[in-house]
Amino acid sequence: MGDTVTSHSFSARLSGLVSLMRPKQWIKNIFVLAPLVFSGEFLHATSVYQALWATLLFCMAASSVYIFNDIHDVEHDRLHPVKSKKRPLASGMVSLRSALVLLTGLYAVLLAGWFMMPAVVTVIIAYQLLNVAYTLVLKHQPVLDIFSIAIGFMLRVYAGAIALTVSVSSWMFVTTLCLALYLAAVKRRQELLQSGADSRGVLKRYSVALVDRYAEMSATGSLLFYSLFVMSVKQQMIATIPLVLFGLFRYWYVVEEQEGGESPADVLFTDWQLLLTVVAWGGIWLWSLWPGPG
Repeated sequence: MGDTVTSHSFSARLSGLVSLMRPKQWIKNIFVLAPLVFSGEFLHATSVYQALWATLLFCMAASSVYIFNDIHDVEHDRLHPVKSKKRPLASGMVSLRSALVLLTGLYAVLLAGWFMMPAVVTVIIAYQLLNVAYTLVLKHQPVLDIFSIAIGFMLRVYAGAIALTVSVSSWMFVTTLCLALYLAAVKRRQELLQSGADSRGVLKRYSVALVDRYAEMSATGSLLFYSLFVMSVKQQMIATIPLVLFGLFRYWYVVEEQEGGESPADVLFTDWQLLLTVVAWGGIWLWSLWPGPG
């Protein structure tokens, strides 16, 4: 009986530590792979290897950011009706000491990564500093909080380009910025509607109508700049524009009618139409960039 209890206790602690790292959110780091696809470097094994390592390092960096944020906000989260039950630290599933040990381990992994990919880790350091500033200051500042999240996505794309030593199209950066602003604005909208302004200090300085306008402007910008990119650089990819438009429409539908959107990763994993759209878009891109016979 004692062994069974110990086993269950160990399993619960391990589950809590994994939850603390939020692996489901690693899907956001697919942006690191964007330069690999758009540059056509996915045909070279060395480039794929480098891009995957950069993505793995960014996953570790993102997890360290989540843990740092949870440690900083633990007392506030314990008073939150949802976070007090779902966040491992706030719920007591994971001790503060265990969280600090895990955080130290992730930093050690990133330090080791420096010797493999120093340029990529330099970008990751910038990402870390941005998120420390976000946790301490920026997340309390309206508009700056949304742009901080968006810049994090741009740094992911830049890290992917640095890993391959390829240039990144300005179109890709501005499209990424607009798409990330759209997702961040929708996240704030859903937080306002589902948790209320008291759940996050900055929400008291927003309104649903305001973040709706932010989201609409950003979605329009992402579609416009993406369309200009494919029409000027990859005309054979014009067929993907309707997929992007459908994806934006579908995401907004899930947000409006199914009360999703507070976590973009959850929406992607739970809505089969949106997931199929992303897969189809990626498949068309790979097909268009794959060299023909001869």
